[in-house]
Amino acid sequence: MTNIAQLFAIMPYPEIDPIAFSIGPIDVHWYGIAYVAGIMLGWLYARRLIETPRLWAGEAPITRVQLDDFLVWAAVGIILGGRIGYIVFYDFPNVAADPLRALQVWKGGMSFHGGFAGTTLAMILFARRHKIPLWSLFDIVAAVVPIGLFFGRIANFVNGELWGRLSDAPWAVIFPEAGPFARHPSQLYEAGLEGIVLLTVIAVAIYRFGALKRPGLVTGIFVTGYALSRITVEFFREPDPQLGYLFGGWLTMGMVLSLPMLALGIWAILRARPAEPASA
Repeated sequence: MTNIAQLFAIMPYPEIDPIAFSIGPIDVHWYGIAYVAGIMLGWLYARRLIETPRLWAGEAPITRVQLDDFLVWAAVGIILGGRIGYIVFYDFPNVAADPLRALQVWKGGMSFHGGFAGTTLAMILFARRHKIPLWSLFDIVAAVVPIGLFFGRIANFVNGELWGRLSDAPWAVIFPEAGPFARHPSQLYEAGLEGIVLLTVIAVAIYRFGALKRPGLVTGIFVTGYALSRITVEFFREPDPQLGYLFGGWLTMGMVLSLPMLALGIWAILRARPAEPASA
């Protein structure tokens, strides 16, 4: 009978230092670089979208100056929402016992669903303040979010965190902090589905089928696509140890949080209607 240690000992983790470089006493982590890269590249792509007239039914709903201002709002929404979401959904008992733990961001702990909620609130407030059509602002942000998701998941892999379940696949990886057995590199699955695939689908919808001319359509495609991608990968990803499986040895918190997103995404797609060109 095949020894289980041999069965799951496939490929060692390519131990990458999570610290990219240091400036004096300050360590710059790959995870932080991933956040900056995702936000900055997303901002540049968003600029291209609003500066391409043929993509819109009339004028672009937001100016370049407004987009530049929104960059700060988005960053705050992502970081605060992501951290608060992680505490509420995944780490509340530990934070309740040690409140200072909430401030220990250098130890990790960000939730996409929390970041999604934080960024949504930032968009609502910004749109109201600057009288920008809300669904069109949603669409612009939704079009670029997969860029950040790709870099974030690659950073998860570099950090050797959020690994997958046990696997004997040829590409399975032995993560240093996950015991002696090989596991699915679920971070890379997410980078592919939530990042590359979703970015491509949305880009085709925008450039080939004029999706930005139907406010809410790009948002619906993104939210639906993310929810389906996340639910799929959750079958390969190890659940958070402090929560485990919520039901039946398969249901995870990631699935539970993605189901409402799936419903909202489908609703947004169904409600999207062609925008009327702005009058001169």
